[in-house]
Amino acid sequence: MNLKTVEESSVTLSLLMQPQDANPAGLIHGGVIMKQIDNAAGAAAVRHTKRICVTASIDRLDFHNPVQIGNLVTFQASINNVGETSMEIGVRVETEDLLTGKITHTGSAYLTFVALGNDFKPVPVPRLDLKTDNQKRRNREAIRRQKTRLAEKKSEKICQTNAERCLS
Repeated sequence: MNLKTVEESSVTLSLLMQPQDANPAGLIHGGVIMKQIDNAAGAAAVRHTKRICVTASIDRLDFHNPVQIGNLVTFQASINNVGETSMEIGVRVETEDLLTGKITHTGSAYLTFVALGNDFKPVPVPRLDLKTDNQKRRNREAIRRQKTRLAEKKSEKICQTNAERCLS
């Protein structure tokens, strides 16, 4: 299967936050930001695979700072790691106050997407060609998160099988 670089799949989306995106205090709803995180990650997944891709999980989403009406919010998505049919995509969210030019790290998220074939069943995804030290570091961190997710799934299955012991 083809190798693809992180740059080939990376996506940057920018949106101006409007009043309909906010609560009465003028702060943008977290769900609005979450939706755009999913959109950016999904576009990176499709760009990487040239296939329909679906969100399998959101491993982590952290909000660091609020977003206000009139802010320009940028979502930078890139592939961190690929498995057989899935890939972890990291999304960095930054907010720019257009009047001052100040850019703030607003949030970060890690999502897992699965590539689907024409029959809507998982299909293999291209391998990653990691070029930079930063890409290699992000890949190592993604592999650690993947191992944690797999261990949690294994633990959940054991708990489902032995429900009494897990409840205590």
